[in-house]
Amino acid sequence: MKLNHFLELSLTPADSLRDILNLAVEMKAARKGRPKGTPDDEQPLSGRVAALMFEKPSTRTRVSFDVGTRQLGGQTLLLSGSEIHMGRNESVADTARVLSRFVDLVMIRTFDAGLLAELAEHSSVPVINGLTDSSHPCQIMADMMTFEERRGSIKGRKVVWSGAATNVCSSLVQAAGQFGFEFTYAGPEGMEPEHSSSDFARSKGAEVRIERDPIKAVQGADLIMTDTWMSMHEIDSERTKRRAMLEPYRVDAELMSRAKPDALFMHCLPAHREEEVTSEVMDGLNSAVFDEAENRLHVQKSIMRWCLQL
Repeated sequence: MKLNHFLELSLTPADSLRDILNLAVEMKAARKGRPKGTPDDEQPLSGRVAALMFEKPSTRTRVSFDVGTRQLGGQTLLLSGSEIHMGRNESVADTARVLSRFVDLVMIRTFDAGLLAELAEHSSVPVINGLTDSSHPCQIMADMMTFEERRGSIKGRKVVWSGAATNVCSSLVQAAGQFGFEFTYAGPEGMEPEHSSSDFARSKGAEVRIERDPIKAVQGADLIMTDTWMSMHEIDSERTKRRAMLEPYRVDAELMSRAKPDALFMHCLPAHREEEVTSEVMDGLNSAVFDEAENRLHVQKSIMRWCLQL
């Protein structure tokens, strides 16, 4: 039987992505007003164990997958990179084979997309991409859910990314192809989304544009998104240069005013306030950042059910 891995938005059929969103909406509505620790009425993960592996620090991914698994009746096994032998004293392939004997599902948050692919290749249980340096599909699924809660279908809408293209941006471009919206990148030369993501979106008929002028880019936008400008690995001199290049793309009230009046703002968090986005925008009426964070829970529960075909 073919496994339902959830690795990239480009690798998951568009109708399956829509099914995942629809179920997430249903499960969220069913939990309205309940304490966070109350189990869901349906317990599809009862008797099942999910291994949650973290090679990178995490707040939203760790908490949402842990709480979500419990709400669905399952158990979690939290593993850090320092606690297991994978990639050091044991090959990734052998680790995948061993874990598959103990757990029903693996979610991994890692640096290397190649490691994720190798883990999935040799695993006999579904593997979920909780984040790599190249992509963050779970986050973008939560973003799609959040937009449609607030503004209706995202099909045909204009989505603008302002700033440096990150792993989140790469998944957003893939989503343009799968959900049928227009994508515009506004940022400095050399910081554009990966060509593979843009090529995929265009192959699905999506419009993918690059605009160096942020004011022009956001005109008519339904959604403006950004992410942190800095990598934790950059040295101070690189940070100073990068900050100077990105300052024109800061999302502030002036930039938001050039988009549609009801344009939403999203950020995957954590945010560096007053750097890539101002607090005025973060805390404004059109900000959906904390709705996004909450919807990580509901979307990831739905992804787990899809992976396990439950």
